[in-house]
Amino acid sequence: MPNESHILAQLMAVIEDRKANPPEKSYTTKLFAGGVDKIGGKIMEEAAETVEAAGEPGDEGRAHLIYESGDLIYHLFVLLCHQEITLAEVEQELARRFGVSGIDEKASRKADE
Repeated sequence: MPNESHILAQLMAVIEDRKANPPEKSYTTKLFAGGVDKIGGKIMEEAAETVEAAGEPGDEGRAHLIYESGDLIYHLFVLLCHQEITLAEVEQELARRFGVSGIDEKASRKADE
């Protein structure tokens, strides 16, 4: 079983390998072939399903939210890989924001525009 603390990095590595060595019968390969339109459509679909699951009560709703979150993260990782953005780059961006108020960070983006 994969080490759970590194599963996101392992998932991204598998996706990157699928891009570099596309297996013929691979869902990930089909997503890459469809480009941003196909991958983006799946992200929008999975995001909606994730939000719907968040509104479901109890343990069953919680389990559904976890399941849909996994789908959403997977499809986001496929899009990042398609655009040649690494997980490390996203982590660097999140690290840059650490310790900065979300309100201040958003205000700084408006000042840059």
